[in-house]
Amino acid sequence: MAKKAAEKTEKTNQYEGMFLLGAGAAAEVDGSMNTVRGIIERHGGKILVIKKWDERKLAYEMKKQKRGLYVIAYFTAPSNAVSAIERDVNLSEDVLRVMVTDAEHLNQDEMNAVEPQPIIKEERPSWERPDDRGPRRDFGGPRRDDRRDEPREARPEAAPAAKE
Repeated sequence: MAKKAAEKTEKTNQYEGMFLLGAGAAAEVDGSMNTVRGIIERHGGKILVIKKWDERKLAYEMKKQKRGLYVIAYFTAPSNAVSAIERDVNLSEDVLRVMVTDAEHLNQDEMNAVEPQPIIKEERPSWERPDDRGPRRDFGGPRRDDRRDEPREARPEAAPAAKE
């Protein structure tokens, strides 16, 4: 009987979960972290490290939110808990997104040392930069050498070369 119980216990894995909450969550960081903690523990997860990661402007608007609070959580959970956590996030009004990845390669010190990276402004490619040169001069009218309306014989380039 004890053998069957041991077979049914599911192996737990170590995960990293990055949770994105709306801008209102930044005012109540403790409440936001409790929301994330509740989602993980509801599905048999055990929190190892949980902390506020950063508050940033989003690349695009999500659920009418332009800014978001990121909460990072390292936890152990059964493998089937990940899909249940993602489902809970989709149903939640507080959490906008979640990304759960495998974190078996990290030890406790590395988890505690995680900090947000600074935002590095990249130079935009030339085709995305504003054009400060004003209107282009080669558009807007016929070119000087455009003489399609004239008969071919009257064009200077069509005139026969003089024989010497």
